[in-house]
Amino acid sequence: MTNCQGYFKTFCRISRLIQRTFEMEEILQLIVESAVDAMNGKACALFLKSDDGDFFVPAAQKGLSDNYIHAEPLGARNVIKKILKDGGYLAIRDATTDRRIQNHEVKKAEGIASILDVPVMADDQPIGILALYTDKPREFSAQEIEFLGGLADQGGMAIQKARFIRRKKQNAELLLSITEKLNSSLDIIKILNIMSAEIAEAFNVKGITIRLMDEKQKELKLVASYGLSEKYINKGPVSASQLEKFLKNQWEILKDVNPGDIDYFDEKTEEGIATILSLPITIREKAIGIMRVYCDQERKFPEDTVSLMRSLARLGGLAIQNASIYLQLKHDKEDLEKEIWTHKSWF
Repeated sequence: MTNCQGYFKTFCRISRLIQRTFEMEEILQLIVESAVDAMNGKACALFLKSDDGDFFVPAAQKGLSDNYIHAEPLGARNVIKKILKDGGYLAIRDATTDRRIQNHEVKKAEGIASILDVPVMADDQPIGILALYTDKPREFSAQEIEFLGGLADQGGMAIQKARFIRRKKQNAELLLSITEKLNSSLDIIKILNIMSAEIAEAFNVKGITIRLMDEKQKELKLVASYGLSEKYINKGPVSASQLEKFLKNQWEILKDVNPGDIDYFDEKTEEGIATILSLPITIREKAIGIMRVYCDQERKFPEDTVSLMRSLARLGGLAIQNASIYLQLKHDKEDLEKEIWTHKSWF
């Protein structure tokens, strides 16, 4: 059987598994095993970025020892930068001396001669690498590079699919949880603080703030927050003029901003904020406040995540409206009781 036939059968087998299961780990394990078998390699591993994006952690592997797989972690940003700079792959003929990689002695002890690295992509962003290892020095052909890149693409699709399914489930659970809490109390400050915490933890963001319009002072007053320092949330007044862009229920993502593009730029930098997602809080189509989501790294929010956050912001507005109606009815009831008592005293 020729290499092309073997490669084709490998792709078919992995594609069928992707169609049959949502289990990402099973698919990734088949990918690394298939790479070793089809390319006659010593080992293969698929690494994904850690939550903070600084390092690679192993997600699946075949043929590597525990000592190697748990050695000093790879710097994710540097490796990805090298791969993308070198045309979408990194081919290392001598893994024990090449200065583009690290841990030479560990590789020598593991019996690794050559390495081929290709990126794993999801949502057009590099999220990991697929690495093939050989026990003899090897020049990788264009066909081999393309094949390993194709396997990495399938891994990216499997990860994207699994994350989408998991995100849908988490989103549904979060929406149900917050809706139940909004219906359980009329203490709006308490509810908004709980909502802030749940959103921050569910989406793994640095922090959340909720500010409401103060008509008298024309400012957005902080009513709830989570995850941010006292120094940052008390940095100074936030003008209500920022609500103008939300009059039509728009939303906005800020990242890579210059000092003149945003208020409190220095405070934002000191807090370690890289991305801000701003969403309107509305009552009857009128913006009454802003919910802001803060991230400590550049973040691209999927469309369904933004839609859910917009819905949660609208639920916050609904909770505020319900609490206002209740307080008004309570006030009216007290006035009515006083009026009735006054009339009774006449007799």
